[in-house]
Amino acid sequence: MAAPSIPNRRPSTPARSGRPPSIGVVAPLVEPVTQLALVALAALTYFGVRGLTEANQVAAVAHAHDVLRFEHGLGLDVEHRLQAAVIGHHAIVTAMNWVYIWGHWPAIIATLVWLYRSDRDGYRLLRNAMFVSGAIGLVVFAAFPVAPPRLADLGLIDTVTAHSSSYRVLQPPSLVNRYAAVPSLHVGWNLLVGVFLWRHAGGRLRAVAVASPALMFAAVVLTANHFVVDGLAGMTVAAVGLVSATAVRRLVLRPAGQALGGLVLDGTVRSDNTLVIHD
Repeated sequence: MAAPSIPNRRPSTPARSGRPPSIGVVAPLVEPVTQLALVALAALTYFGVRGLTEANQVAAVAHAHDVLRFEHGLGLDVEHRLQAAVIGHHAIVTAMNWVYIWGHWPAIIATLVWLYRSDRDGYRLLRNAMFVSGAIGLVVFAAFPVAPPRLADLGLIDTVTAHSSSYRVLQPPSLVNRYAAVPSLHVGWNLLVGVFLWRHAGGRLRAVAVASPALMFAAVVLTANHFVVDGLAGMTVAAVGLVSATAVRRLVLRPAGQALGGLVLDGTVRSDNTLVIHD
């Protein structure tokens, strides 16, 4: 009897995707690299334009005295009294210097990275709020240059320069406009960071959300880098930036809701770039 024939079956091979393997490795990096480049370009533009718009010292100092007179009329001219109360306490001065230096850009970068990884929609909203408020700040810096208290011949001590060189590493002098005191984006952007930490974090980070803008406000005044009014102006500009960014986001999401039959009242974009609809 003849042996039964066995079909000649070749081992199956996985289907090829039709694209080089390197594409699969590079693709996930495109979005974060794009965002990093966008934020870096915005930061360089901000500092570059800010440096180019540095005004005449005489005009900037005169405007600083105008700000001080305005504060006096409101009873807010407390810069001398506050610095005099702490200048003899080395620990307090050092703490305020460190808040001013390390509590701003490092905190902003850490928050942006955290939001990018955990809530892409929150990241975009914070980024755009900073873009808008930074643009407003640049316009004010050019139109109404103001010397900070430390450079306005008011007898106040520049504690950051006197006791630390770290700040010059984070912000090289060539990129800094010395006469851009109003508004204080140190205070404004730290307020934005606090708002987003409060919204998206829990537990002890909510305490940081409250402490960050409050400590920064104290630091900019005690180190003689800003007047009280500068901080209030920074908070106002930050609020305008956040409201504007939120309004733009809603305008962008609305057409998506109309395309889905008008069921969308609001939506968010998840970290995988898919739109989550809330009906």
